[in-house]
Amino acid sequence: MARSEAPLPADLASQPFAGRLGGNQEFILDPKNEGNVQALKRVPDASPFISLPEIISPRGFVEPGLWKAATIEGIGTLLLVWSTGFIAAHSSTTTPPQPSPTSGIYSTPLFLGPLTGGITNMIILPLFIYSTGPVSGAHLNPMITIATFTARLTSLPRMILYVAFQTAGGSIGGLLLRVSYGTRDFLVGGCAIDTTLVPVGDIFTLEFMADIMLLFLAFGVGLDPRQRATFGPALGPILIGLALGVLSFGTAIARLGYSGASMNPARCTGAFVGSRFPGWAWVVWIGPISASIVHGLIYWAFPPWTYPKANRGHGGFL
Repeated sequence: MARSEAPLPADLASQPFAGRLGGNQEFILDPKNEGNVQALKRVPDASPFISLPEIISPRGFVEPGLWKAATIEGIGTLLLVWSTGFIAAHSSTTTPPQPSPTSGIYSTPLFLGPLTGGITNMIILPLFIYSTGPVSGAHLNPMITIATFTARLTSLPRMILYVAFQTAGGSIGGLLLRVSYGTRDFLVGGCAIDTTLVPVGDIFTLEFMADIMLLFLAFGVGLDPRQRATFGPALGPILIGLALGVLSFGTAIARLGYSGASMNPARCTGAFVGSRFPGWAWVVWIGPISASIVHGLIYWAFPPWTYPKANRGHGGFL
């Protein structure tokens, strides 16, 4: 007797979230549809037309689905930090090979390390976005979460939970990185700087500019609804990975003593937990937060959506 096929669940669709990275706001709910009213009360950032009171409402803290999404963010960030950190890790106690007169830096870790890291980011980040996007929106980075909050695509409860779980996941990933590497005497590309060659003020400027550029590109190809028909949820993650890979590689080879911009506070925090915290560790948080605020102002000044007055009563911008 043939076994009957069980019907698939009816709720297999991706979780609606305006701030889903790579989704170009395709997975959202229409606030003018009366059938979405109750869902938007529970998850207001399921629509980009979110008002200030809805953004800061604490109601999201009691929403189980938000905690599940934050947990996935933590697990995804843990895996991302461990994998990219281990690939980019190198000993902090050995002197790197000096460039040869014939090949210059191109045959040394000063070039090959950033090249490997850039290629790794191009490949592995899109895979993580594809894997976690349907559940959490695939931020995996406090900077992305904070930037979507300042752009009014993420509610305050979601931002707090995501950043907390991402940071915790990154920290655990850093501890696992220490065990995997066998010592705490290691440095991670993108999180290692020689301050005798690069002043702290320069570190902040480099971090801020790389962060604002990544946000500008990520929002342009992965969060702009006008790109939905062009990129959509399939191509957007690949383009975001390309942007991160080029930036991580380019910023790491341009200046001696600078191993590249962080562009992910959870990743460097994890690397520091696994090794040691440098005196400039604050830069990997203040730089992304500053870039997120500036980008949020740009997004507010030039929003991709048109907000007609008729929508203001349905959660539109104030």
